[in-house]
Amino acid sequence: MRTEFWLEKWEKGETGFHLEVDNPLLERNWPRLGLAPGAAVFVPLCGKSHDLAHINRLGHPVTGIELSPLAIEQFFTERHLTPTATEVGGMPAYSVESLCLIAGDFFRLKPGDLGPIAAVYDRASLIAMPPAMQADYARQLQNLIPKDAPILLITLDYDPTEMQGPPFATPLTRIQELYADRYDIHLLEELDALDDNPALRNRGSTWLKEAAWHLSPR
Repeated sequence: MRTEFWLEKWEKGETGFHLEVDNPLLERNWPRLGLAPGAAVFVPLCGKSHDLAHINRLGHPVTGIELSPLAIEQFFTERHLTPTATEVGGMPAYSVESLCLIAGDFFRLKPGDLGPIAAVYDRASLIAMPPAMQADYARQLQNLIPKDAPILLITLDYDPTEMQGPPFATPLTRIQELYADRYDIHLLEELDALDDNPALRNRGSTWLKEAAWHLSPR
């Protein structure tokens, strides 16, 4: 999808994908990754997610990347924080203590730009990608992180004949196509999510499943 599409969403405040609370699936399932205290976490396409601060409060350094500088500005402003301007991979980055948000294109990152990442949290990244881009996304992500880094992946699934993404329906079969060559894929939790997403119901969806997956490196 065009970069301008997401920048325009933030400029217009059309951010229904932004969750105004910590994600319950994250809260309940994050411990399943078994990370050591201080293990660094990468959050791609992070927006201004409350989950960034939640993971950081658990004692993990967090690095996120987000196309929209406005989203990053709002993240810090809403928390009354003044970040220090730095640079990661030739892109502007803004840091407060052990939390760093990069303003730029995920696909511009190169191996080594992120430092020693121990795990990934993907709540709204893969499902934001059209199916034609998902393989490139998964390949890039795996190039950026160590082979032993697990992923907590949160997806949505629905009947794609009833509505079109984003967010894009990403069932188990698609996750397997993208990740099964490197990860064992474990379903941690699945919820009926239509009642919590009236905007998607209004777009025509008659059922919606939200799921948390543990992608465990082999």
